[in-house]
Amino acid sequence: MPKGYLLLVLHAHLPFVRHPEHDVSLEEDWLFEAITETYLPLIDKFEALIDENVKFKLTMSLSPTLIEMLEDGFLMDRYAGSLEKLIELSEMELERTRFMPRFHDLARMYHDRLRLAHRLFTDRHGRRIIPAFKALKQEGYLEIITCSATHAYLPLLSVNENVIHAQIKTARAHYDKVFGSRPEGIWMPECGWAPQLEKHLQKEGLKYFFTDAHGLLHGDPRPRYGVFAPVKTKNGISVFARDMASSAEVWSSKAGYPGDPCYRDFYRDIGYDLDFDYLRAFMQPTGSRKMTGIKYYRITGGSGGKDVYDPAAARKKTAWHAADFIARRKRQAEQAGPFLDRPPVIVAPYDAELFGHWWFEGPEFLDSLFRGLDSQDDIELICASEYLDRHKQIQTVQPAQSSWGLYGHNEMWLDQSNDWIYRHLHKAGERMVQLAVLHPGAQGMLKRALNQTARELMLAQSSDWAFIMKSGTTTQYAEKRIKDHLVCFTRLYEQIGEGNIDEKFLKVLEGKNNIFKEIDYLDYA
Repeated sequence: MPKGYLLLVLHAHLPFVRHPEHDVSLEEDWLFEAITETYLPLIDKFEALIDENVKFKLTMSLSPTLIEMLEDGFLMDRYAGSLEKLIELSEMELERTRFMPRFHDLARMYHDRLRLAHRLFTDRHGRRIIPAFKALKQEGYLEIITCSATHAYLPLLSVNENVIHAQIKTARAHYDKVFGSRPEGIWMPECGWAPQLEKHLQKEGLKYFFTDAHGLLHGDPRPRYGVFAPVKTKNGISVFARDMASSAEVWSSKAGYPGDPCYRDFYRDIGYDLDFDYLRAFMQPTGSRKMTGIKYYRITGGSGGKDVYDPAAARKKTAWHAADFIARRKRQAEQAGPFLDRPPVIVAPYDAELFGHWWFEGPEFLDSLFRGLDSQDDIELICASEYLDRHKQIQTVQPAQSSWGLYGHNEMWLDQSNDWIYRHLHKAGERMVQLAVLHPGAQGMLKRALNQTARELMLAQSSDWAFIMKSGTTTQYAEKRIKDHLVCFTRLYEQIGEGNIDEKFLKVLEGKNNIFKEIDYLDYA
């Protein structure tokens, strides 16, 4: 038996962004960058490990909104075109840097990576990434779990139980359709938990979820084994809590591995460094600059300056950091083990997009981590369902309301920057329930309108919009998205009430906001 378990969780999520009404959408780049820098590299690493008979196991939550975008032919065609433009830019960079050896080597690296991404996306995966994740699930390397339908922050919507029910049921049904089975567990968006959510998870047959450390440590009664063993709620749903030590080693901007001076600087991009006329064809149509993904500098250099990035040195550092991570988990297991009647489980959840997008070397770190764990016996990689099969005696605890956001509760999604949205979301939720109750057997255009009304409400409920307003990044876009969805919701609500549905308007919305084709408005009843 191992000294301890490592339960590694990657939460893959992006908000639903799809703008066929525009020729180019800057926000669609969020998805395109994640495909090139995170999803394709991770799949490539996983498949290489399998080919080399390296054992690994991890949990991934794929949010329904992300799956819908990755399965959308329109967006995937746009991604292919975006990737081809980046390859063109990398060819220009090869020419521009031909007499600058260190930069030329990096330009060659980017050119090769982009061409590989194109081959993987187009030739190996046929422009469909989700089947690759599904194959990894079927082979036992990934345990894929779900999320709420549009990544809504559920504790702040729980004033209306029908809204919570619809978010979770839609997500569960979507998972059934995509993967052909029910999900074992769920990632609560933002690790947001409140006790009143429990019955909705039970209703959909979900067996476990994750919470932040303080959500479990402040539970009632206090957990006997701290965060080193799951507990179960009174309804029998298991709860795994995040380990703060392993989180800090990767997440912390000051002490975490990604901040090492050897690693590539995310923010220093040629999109802001080079002459605008040279880059014009690759910038925003508005004339504003943007990130290209081609970055030539490491985080820091001598005297605090920026030195040129050295990929070989960075690879050595990822191997060192992976070994350090394993050594620290061994020490944790050795220290906690004597106080438990089973090997301690160390739960290490991260946003998937950290690996490759924000932390360029992240996929290399995971590769080194899996290889290092495969060559020793002290720490075993495990998934939540496997742990629960092995260890059935679990303490009953009621976890406390919590999140993994700022200050550990609701502040990130509810403060003076974004509190105005909730009276509108709550009112729309009440109206959606009203529509579902008044029209129990709708058919034809009425049913289409009711389902589209449900889509507009769910898209407005995404936690990403409140998060963006609080963090102050693309605030105008976030505000516009919420307002646009609520305006469309209200217009449909009024048309349904008047018995005068504008089919042209409805058809436009069905084509633009086409998420969840099988959505059922009756979930709100």
